[in-house]
Amino acid sequence: MPKGFSAKLPLSYSKTDGPYLLTKTLEENARQNLKNLILTIPGERVMNSDFGVGFSSLLFENSNNQIIEDLRDRVISQVSKYLPFINITSVQASVQENTAFLRVEYFIPNISISSTLELDIKNDFG
Repeated sequence: MPKGFSAKLPLSYSKTDGPYLLTKTLEENARQNLKNLILTIPGERVMNSDFGVGFSSLLFENSNNQIIEDLRDRVISQVSKYLPFINITSVQASVQENTAFLRVEYFIPNISISSTLELDIKNDFG
């Protein structure tokens, strides 16, 4: 019987876990859910058009302090709504040339884990 929390993304075949590799710890599962929430564009998820931060859309905006602040607020509000077991402690974002950077520091009180998620998305069309 496979033991894990959810399919690990991107999907990969596994002989030991069942059809797909699985996340094995609560920390790994929470991190994957946080990354999924941040990378999902609002309107992309079927039956829940509000879900998602839309981090990648930052690449197509004229970067300014208001855009960065709006992204920060969206991360905090979306995590509060969809992942209430995660406390966001810091959100830093920037755009340099054709790359958007995001650093989210968070704490999971139920398992007493602090961690950081760093993402960067490159616009190869620029």
